[in-house]
Amino acid sequence: MSALFNFNSFLTVVLLVICTCTYIKIQFPAILNDRTGFRGFFWKAARIGERLSPWVAFGCFAMGVSTIFF
Repeated sequence: MSALFNFNSFLTVVLLVICTCTYIKIQFPAILNDRTGFRGFFWKAARIGERLSPWVAFGCFAMGVSTIFF
């Protein structure tokens, strides 16, 4: 089943995109400097990861637990 139709998979993909973009922005800040266009989406995901990091971390932990046990 596609991640678009399964809500649990969709949330997992969104969390992974946010975490990956945040990591890339920390390691290579010049890649995500552009705030418009196609790279703007990834810049916004990195900004969400930076500002809401406790909530993103809790979401990743919850998704990991639900993947392992359910």
